[in-house]
Amino acid sequence: MSSKGIASFEDLAVDPVELIEITGVVKWFDVAKGFGFIIPDNGMQDVLLHVTCLRRDGFQTILEGTRIVALIQKRDRGYQAFRILSMDQSTAVHPSQLPPIRTHVQVTPTSGLERALVKWFNRTKGFGFLTRGEGTEDIFIHMETLRRFGLTELRPGQVVLVRYGDGDKGLMAAEVHPDGPSIVSRAH
Repeated sequence: MSSKGIASFEDLAVDPVELIEITGVVKWFDVAKGFGFIIPDNGMQDVLLHVTCLRRDGFQTILEGTRIVALIQKRDRGYQAFRILSMDQSTAVHPSQLPPIRTHVQVTPTSGLERALVKWFNRTKGFGFLTRGEGTEDIFIHMETLRRFGLTELRPGQVVLVRYGDGDKGLMAAEVHPDGPSIVSRAH
């Protein structure tokens, strides 16, 4: 029963989305990048968790270690979360509580907590540089260091508190905090 210019019911039908319900744990999630991954309990490959999925279900971010129940779907590049059914953050770990990362961006601090100015930071490249002023050596800062201390990005001209140490190619940030009252309240 199709008349000119009006699609029939069959024409409107689309392939149903095949969804699989999984339980798992959040491997990592980066708010700045807008995605992360879930490790399913059933042993299947990691599942992409995009920020749009989180927001659609009423969440802004999710911490590593959070238990999650989700509906996932097969996409061109693997599985992706489609809906968040529930999450339990009792097993979540704040990035600053994670064990030291075993990558080239980890350094043992040799300085106290000092103020530094963000010279530049490129979130896409995942790193930037801090300066303590004219005539001082720049301090390299990696995105992983930001993530460990709960920050998503730095802006040129922003003042931060940093502990740093000697890296393979010069000074590297080991710890970073916003410069402001929040650091004082953490210390008490």
